[in-house]
Amino acid sequence: MATTIEKTAWGGWPNCWRITNGEVELIVTSDVGPRIMRYGFVGGQNLFKEYTDQLGKSGEPEWQLRGGHRIWLAPEHFPRTYAPDNEPVQVFVEGSTLRAVQPVEPSTGIQKEIEVTLEPSGSKVIVRHTLRNTLAWDLEFAAWALTMMAQNGHGITGFPPRGTHPEMLEPTNPLIMWAFTDLRDERYTFLEKYFVLRQDPANAKPTKLGHFNEKTWGAYLLGPDLFIKQVSAEKAKPYPDMGCSYETFTRHDMLEIETLGPVTKVAPGAAIEHIERWSLSKVAGGVPEWSDAALDNLLLPLLD
Repeated sequence: MATTIEKTAWGGWPNCWRITNGEVELIVTSDVGPRIMRYGFVGGQNLFKEYTDQLGKSGEPEWQLRGGHRIWLAPEHFPRTYAPDNEPVQVFVEGSTLRAVQPVEPSTGIQKEIEVTLEPSGSKVIVRHTLRNTLAWDLEFAAWALTMMAQNGHGITGFPPRGTHPEMLEPTNPLIMWAFTDLRDERYTFLEKYFVLRQDPANAKPTKLGHFNEKTWGAYLLGPDLFIKQVSAEKAKPYPDMGCSYETFTRHDMLEIETLGPVTKVAPGAAIEHIERWSLSKVAGGVPEWSDAALDNLLLPLLD
């Protein structure tokens, strides 16, 4: 079946767009954004968090959580990073690709857009984020793509290839903590090749970790559905937050899977792009145990 893109109402917003190939579907709203508000199997659960009290609304003076997938500026800074995305966006459709373009942000001079291309079969999606400097002087920033996942799942990411001592003496990657990170937190499971962060609706304490991997990826297992997003990172370039290409954050209401691009000086009129590759899979019987062997079996066939 070919990919189809049609206008529809969703979540109380009258001007949304459904992208589907009959197997999976995405919802992009043009009443606010740019935001991808849904990704899931047709007829199945939304892997993305929905803040139901904020759906269908627009025009708020301050930035809103809402849920779904968004693009931000890194490093995180208030108020620059938190520029509201509460106004309508323009949508352009060409074949199997939808592009949602935000008006220029008055507070930053940046124009953001998210482009979504769904393969005609299967679940693979290319999500291209573009951040354009409309000001008359250089700006320095990085692209930061954040996906808010629904409750009660497990976020998973992988380290660069491991090795042995004394054969490998050089460090391979940073593991970055925030002031509110507590490595004793029982929501974390640390393995040799992976670490897992469990979303717990009963635990309101925020926690966050970041790391760098040239083959950056994050996954989220929610019931039988496994979401994966992947990014290619460049080791020779500077990355935000002490060198993070990947960050993950959770508290009681959601878990975020975040990828970052390099910090770049962007000339007037120029833009940077950040490309994620998404997929969805069914996992029969879940994960038997949180071990390197079990995650190898689950993830290695699905990663690029």
